Amino acid sequence: MDYNTKRKKMALPEYGRNIQNMVDYLMTIEDREKRNKSAQTVIDVMGNLFPHLRDVQEFRHKLWDHLAIMSDFQLDIDYPYDPPTPESLKERPNTVPYTKHRIKHKHYGRTMELLIQEADNFEGEERDIIIEQLANHMKKSYLAWNKDAVEDHMIFSDLEEMSRGKLKVPEGTQLADSKTLVSAPKKKKVKKKK
Repeated sequence: MDYNTKRKKMALPEYGRNIQNMVDYLMTIEDREKRNKSAQTVIDVMGNLFPHLRDVQEFRHKLWDHLAIMSDFQLDIDYPYDPPTPESLKERPNTVPYTKHRIKHKHYGRTMELLIQEADNFEGEERDIIIEQLANHMKKSYLAWNKDAVEDHMIFSDLEEMSRGKLKVPEGTQLADSKTLVSAPKKKKVKKKK
C-alpha cells in the first residue's frame, strides 16, 4: 500500500498531491522550452483551484512564487516575476509597534479617553449633549464587562475623573436605562405568504 505518511512531504499541501506530482514532473523535463510551457500549464491548473482569484495580477504572482516553493527552488524556468529565495521565507516579520498608553479604566477603552479629551473643545449646549452621549456610552461599555446594574453617579464620577475635572455632567441628566443599553436588537417579523 502507498500511504501519504510514506510519501515525500509536500511544501504546500493546500494544492494537493496531484499538483505536487506535476511540479515533480517539471523537474524531470530536460528541454527548457517545453519546461517553460509545462510550468505555465501547471500555473493555470493551480489557478483553476481558485477561480475567483485566477485573473488577479497579485494572485498570479503568488502562484509563481508557490511553484518555486513547491519545487524547493530547484526549478530552472523563465519566471515572469522574481522568485522568492529560501532565505526570504525564513525571515521573521517586523514586530508590530504597540502603544504604551496606560489606561486607568480599561473597561472604557483608549478611544473613550480620546473622545473625552476632544469633548473639552466644545462649548454650550453642544458640549452638554456630547457629555451626555459620552456618559451613556461609558455606561454601555461598563455593562459589557459587568452585567450587574451600574449607578449613574458612578459613571458621572468616572467621567469627571477621566477628564481631570474638566467635564461635569449637567444637573438633572438621566442616563439611558441599563436594559435598553444592552438589549438585543429586535428581529423583524416575516409575514408568511398564504
